[in-house]
Amino acid sequence: MRLRIRHVTIYRYARSVHFLDHRLLITPRSGRDVTTISSTVTIDPGSELVWSEDAAGNTVALAPIADAAPALTILAEHEVLHAADPYPIFRLDPSAFRHPFAYASGDLALFGAGLLDPGAGGNPAAAAWLAGFRATAPDDTLMLLNALNEAVGIAIAYRTRDEEGTQPPSLTLALRSGSCRDLAALFLWAARRLGFAARAASGYLFDPGSSAGDVGATHAWCEVFLPGAGWIAFDPTQRRMGSAGLVATAFGVTSEAVLPVVGGFLGDADDFVSMEASVSVKASA
Repeated sequence: MRLRIRHVTIYRYARSVHFLDHRLLITPRSGRDVTTISSTVTIDPGSELVWSEDAAGNTVALAPIADAAPALTILAEHEVLHAADPYPIFRLDPSAFRHPFAYASGDLALFGAGLLDPGAGGNPAAAAWLAGFRATAPDDTLMLLNALNEAVGIAIAYRTRDEEGTQPPSLTLALRSGSCRDLAALFLWAARRLGFAARAASGYLFDPGSSAGDVGATHAWCEVFLPGAGWIAFDPTQRRMGSAGLVATAFGVTSEAVLPVVGGFLGDADDFVSMEASVSVKASA
């Protein structure tokens, strides 16, 4: 499937302000399921983008912005070939069929401590929730992770949030609601506590089964590494396993590390008026 993605982010201010450098993670990552045909990023006021690759292999665009302005517009346009199977079959190494299992020492060295450490965010209530889940979950590795994906999606109601950042898993469980990044952060914490190597993912969501021809959004999910199958996407918001409908732009240790746009401005807090973001994804044969 060929997808055309148009991602627009607009920041508006009460007066002309000077901008700090903006860090952009909005370029699709090519891989086994996605091939990038073309990709452009345009900034208004103009910026000579500085391109690099970070430690996770993400394509990073750094935007130094010299001119002051009352608005900042970031336009990304991509065309990709998306070939993810909507009903994937994952073939694991026999050693990883059942949980728990041990990763090979070479894999552990490549993961680094961050992808295995659950980190902060848990509390006794969160630990009790995970223990209750594990008590009834199967030992089959894929079935266990799929059940965790479902458990997070069922327990937490999706809602959009205007606040920046990601909720700690304990708060998400207490509120029983959160954004896609909050659900992903809860799944990430739980998967790591169960001993899995897991990473945060950010990018674009497209629903191939939608009756509309132009449906898309920025989105957050997780990936878990399983020997023999590699990195497998788990999206608790959509309650899906596999990369169908997902175009990744960045992988990282936390959801905060893969935010699409990070930057600021010089001025008073009252100068900021609004931020608008819209994503259009159109499919063609």
